Amino acid sequence: MVPLRIVKGDATSPQAKGPKVVAHVCNDLGGWGKGFVLAISRRWPEPERAYRTWHRERSGNDFGLGATQLVQVRPDLWVANMVAQHGMRTGSNGPPIRYDAVERCLNTVAEDAVRLGATVHLPRIGCGLAGGRWEQVEPLIVAALCARDVGTTVYDHD
Repeated sequence: MVPLRIVKGDATSPQAKGPKVVAHVCNDLGGWGKGFVLAISRRWPEPERAYRTWHRERSGNDFGLGATQLVQVRPDLWVANMVAQHGMRTGSNGPPIRYDAVERCLNTVAEDAVRLGATVHLPRIGCGLAGGRWEQVEPLIVAALCARDVGTTVYDHD
């Protein structure tokens, strides 16, 4: 098992050689406009475009909680759009993160990373707008990725 690395920096600028996957959490409403997705869109247009098409055409595909969409943005770099947030935070209905969906998404990302020979790079997924707790997310990352010997780096933005 490889250890989880936590560093200061920007997950949209992964610090590693070789193939890389940048993974992040999306909501199940088709909304893309707040949080980490803005940093992704500033760097690459493809993930937002692919996510919006995936949502728009959801009656004919696997879009929904627990689904993951892998979008290639460079020859050696992919972005994993992971649907693990149900709706958006409003009032007192609790945080929109769905830990079971995070787990399913991370397992898919692990399979993709192994197939691509890639390392995985993420912000503290699910712990911003999705309202999740890092104490619950970190073990999911370790079990899905690190336990499969996938080099994994979490970035804390400066």
